[in-house]
Amino acid sequence: MVTWREAVPSDDAAAVLLDQYFATRALDFPGGADAYRRATPSDAEFTAPRGVMLIVEHENLGGEPADVGIGGVRRIDDGPLGPRFELKHLWVQPHARRLGLGRALVLELQRRARKLGARELVLDTHVAQREAAGLYSSLGFEPVAPFNDNPNANTWLGRPLDDEPIRPS
Repeated sequence: MVTWREAVPSDDAAAVLLDQYFATRALDFPGGADAYRRATPSDAEFTAPRGVMLIVEHENLGGEPADVGIGGVRRIDDGPLGPRFELKHLWVQPHARRLGLGRALVLELQRRARKLGARELVLDTHVAQREAAGLYSSLGFEPVAPFNDNPNANTWLGRPLDDEPIRPS
């Protein structure tokens, strides 16, 4: 069973998961780890009403309860639909992938973003993250104009948040 726990980036468990996320991204980044630029998130960005960060609680390899993933949403400048939140640092440990945890995390984060007033959810990514691209596409994310200058991104996606939940395609 999956559960969520709110955290901020400086919490011990969140910091460990974010370090794992950044290390994985750097290893897989085109051009190598030296080309990847780590941007440490601030606690204020992921504290209501500006945002939220969630730790995914599931099981470790031994079947014991453990923290296995992380992700957050944060308010950024308004977009064409009004209040805009950005999906950030979505990551699930390799042993816990293919269980639907990433999808469930995106759905929970979009629900919480909506409660914080979001009318649009956006994200940036890189074409090298093929699995993530498939997840985002299946959840209705479509290309949008770049909304930041993240040197690690070459793809910007978004989707409106209306009163209906995101429906998998």
